Amino acid sequence: MCGIVGVVAERNSVPILMEGLRRLEYRGYDSAGVAVLQNGRVARQRTVGKVNALQEALDAAPITGYVGIAHTRWATHVITTT
Repeated sequence: MCGIVGVVAERNSVPILMEGLRRLEYRGYDSAGVAVLQNGRVARQRTVGKVNALQEALDAAPITGYVGIAHTRWATHVITTT
């Protein structure tokens, strides 16, 4: 199951988006991402795994913006090995 959170704020929207993703964790997912408008361009961070992995990636390489969207996703493809 997927979940989407959007924010238009008067402050950095990333913490708000991350809280929204944490509230959607019960739905099940295998990856998460966040994108914000930063200096007129889209800045994004995506990770495989739990929201905690996304938070760690954002801690290592922060992005900020007043407008943003975030998602959790359950992959619709199968990874095979040969």
